[in-house]
Amino acid sequence: MHDAVRDALKAAAEPDKAEAMRAYMKSDLPFLGVQATPRRAALKRVFAEHRIATAPEWRRTVLSIWREAEYREERYAAIELSGFRYYKSWQTLYTLPMYEEMIVSGAWWDYVDELAIHRIGHLLLTFPDTMRPLMLEWSRDADLWKRRTSILCQNKFRDRTDLGLLYACIENSLSDTDFFARKAIGWALREYAKVDPREVVRYVEHHGIAGLSRREALKNVAGALT
Repeated sequence: MHDAVRDALKAAAEPDKAEAMRAYMKSDLPFLGVQATPRRAALKRVFAEHRIATAPEWRRTVLSIWREAEYREERYAAIELSGFRYYKSWQTLYTLPMYEEMIVSGAWWDYVDELAIHRIGHLLLTFPDTMRPLMLEWSRDADLWKRRTSILCQNKFRDRTDLGLLYACIENSLSDTDFFARKAIGWALREYAKVDPREVVRYVEHHGIAGLSRREALKNVAGALT
């Protein structure tokens, strides 16, 4: 599978774009220069041609591609394989160690946000009794990216948002001055403002949320209140 993934990515690459992509992402890994749309199309073909038989084999394959990646697009491929439609029924609590490793070792927004919103978020909806206390634990973790994950994992939940959990995860990072923590707080609140803008305004004012987090949280609120 990994050889096929790498070959497909190389075939879709535009090498003249690689350095600009690397600079934008501030990446230690080099880029091949594969844009998102051709990358997804190429990977979809590879994944369809190389069906994985069991959930443990699928997890091993995802982590193998992730760990052995020589180019950043290969790590994107690992993330896409982790969410590929053939393996939807394998999104169980057994995937947690895999996702935790990818979040902690990836340690950058392009990896973490996809995993937080589309993988950890799905597990939270499916297994709330286990995932809720785990997200509270992650929200107190020394690792920035686990804390960011706990804040962002409900970004697509809209009216299914567990507001108590969201606020608890946010509040454990309110004193953090790191850009990615502040941005996550604002982004998560902005998403919930699509459901209840007045509640977000109340929360921001009550907690004295300022700066980047405030700007992000209230970005679209004025229009929603009219």
